[in-house]
Amino acid sequence: MWWPGRMGGAFGPSFLCLVCLIYFIQGFRSFVWTAVSYQMKDMMKLSPSTSQFLVSLAYFPWSIKPIYGILSDCIPIKQRKRVPYLIISSCLSLLPWLILGLSQTLRTSANMLTSLLIVQNLGSAMADVVIDAMVAEAVRSAGPEFAGDLQSLSWSSMAVGGIFGSLLGGYALSNLPIHVIYVVFSALPLFQLVSCMFVEDSPKRFQSAIDEHNNQSSVTAFSEEGSGEALGKEGARRRKGTRKNNKRRPLSKQTEANEKSNGSFNPSPSLSLKSAFFSLCTAFKQPAILRPMAWFFFSNVTIPNISTVMFYYQTEELHLEASFLGTARVIGWFSLILGTYTYNRYFKHKKLRDILVFAHVGLAIISLLDIALVLRLHIPHGIGDKYMVLWGSALADAINQFKFLTRMFPFGRMMPFLILSGQLCPPGIEGTLFALFMSINNLGSTLGSFLGAALASALNISTAQFDNLALGLGAQLIGTLLPIGFLFLIPNEVTGLTS
Repeated sequence: MWWPGRMGGAFGPSFLCLVCLIYFIQGFRSFVWTAVSYQMKDMMKLSPSTSQFLVSLAYFPWSIKPIYGILSDCIPIKQRKRVPYLIISSCLSLLPWLILGLSQTLRTSANMLTSLLIVQNLGSAMADVVIDAMVAEAVRSAGPEFAGDLQSLSWSSMAVGGIFGSLLGGYALSNLPIHVIYVVFSALPLFQLVSCMFVEDSPKRFQSAIDEHNNQSSVTAFSEEGSGEALGKEGARRRKGTRKNNKRRPLSKQTEANEKSNGSFNPSPSLSLKSAFFSLCTAFKQPAILRPMAWFFFSNVTIPNISTVMFYYQTEELHLEASFLGTARVIGWFSLILGTYTYNRYFKHKKLRDILVFAHVGLAIISLLDIALVLRLHIPHGIGDKYMVLWGSALADAINQFKFLTRMFPFGRMMPFLILSGQLCPPGIEGTLFALFMSINNLGSTLGSFLGAALASALNISTAQFDNLALGLGAQLIGTLLPIGFLFLIPNEVTGLTS
C-alpha cells in the first residue's frame, strides 16, 4: 500500500497517470489495428502482399523517432520542451481515427487510408519518444532506486492495455461496424490530450535539479571570467575592484543562463540541433554501441515478416473468427509477461550470445510449427487448427520478449534502459538518445516487413491462393537462422549482469 504514495511523492500523481495512460494506449492499439486488418481484407479486397506493404508503410514513422527526439530536446515551444509536443502528438493520433470513422470515402481509399494511418503512427511515435524522455528525466532526478519501479509501471500499463485491447477488439469486430470502432478508439487520444493539460513540463524534482545545475554552471563560468580579468590587472587595489565588480555581475548572467536553459532565450536553435546531432554521432561510433546495434538491425532485416499473410490464411483458409484471434493475442501478451519474468529469473546470468542463439532457434521452431500448420501435418495427429495457432502465437511472443530484453540492454548492462540513457547523455537530449537506439531496431523491422511483402508478391500468394505459403515460411526460417552466423558482433564475455 505504501508503493503508490512513494511513487506519487517522487514523481507526482499527474505525471504517473500520464505515463500509465500513454503506455496503456500503446498496448490498447491492438483494439483498432485488428479492425484495420479486416478493413483491408474484407471491405477493400486488398491482396495479402498489398496489405503487408501498406501496413509496413504506415508504421514507417516509428523508424525515424530520433527526429522527434531532436525536436523535443532542442526546440522548445513557448519555453516548454515536452508538453507541447505531447499535445501535438495527441492531436495527430486523434484526428485520423475520427476522420476514418466519419468518412466512408476516405477509409475505402487505399491511398487516403495509408496516409491517415501514417499520420496516426506519427502521433503515436512522437508521444512514445516524448514520454520516454520525460521518464528518463524523472529517473535522473529521483535516483536509480526508482528506475525499476517506473519501468515496471510502464510495461505493466502496456501489458494491461494489450490484454484489454485484444479481448475487446475481437468482441467489437463481432458486434460493431468497423467505422464505429475507429470512433470509439479515438476517445483514448482525446483523453490523453486532456491529461496533458494537467502535467507540468518536467517533474518537480527534475526542475529543481536543472536549476541547481544552472546555478553551478553560472558560478563556474563567472569564476573563470573573473580569474581572467584579475590576471590582466596589476596591483591589489585593482584586483579587489575587479572582484567587487564581478560579484555584482552573476545575477544577470545567471538569469540569462536560466533563460537559455528554459528555452525562453534561444537565439540560434540550429546550433543546439547541430550540437545534439554531433554528440549522438560521436557516441554512436563507439564500437560498444555500434556493433551490437548493427547486429540487432541485421537480425530484423534478414527475417521477412509475413504476419499479414498469415492473418489472411487464418481467416480465409482456416476460417478463424475475430474473437478467437483476439484471444490468441491475449495469450501472447501473457506470454510477454512470462518471458520477462523468466529472463530476469533464469537467463540474465547467461552470456548474451547464448541467449540470442536460444531466441533465434526458438523462433525457427515456431516457423516450423507454421509450416506444419500450412501443410496440414497436424491433422493426422488429431491436433486442431486453433491449438496450433494458440501455441504458436504464445511461444513466438514469449521468445520475442527474450530478444527484446537483450535489445533493451544492448551493451550487456542489466539495468533499466532509461537509466542507461540518462547516464550516456547530458541533460536535455534524453529523448533523442533513447529514440535513436530503438528506432534502429524499428527500421530493421520495417524493412523486414517490406521484404515480406515482396516475398508474398513473388510467390503469388493471394486471398484464394496459399499454395506457396509454405515456401515463404521456409524463407522466413532460413532468415531467422542467418543472424546466428554474425554473433561475433556481440562481445563474447558480455552477460546480462556485465557492466
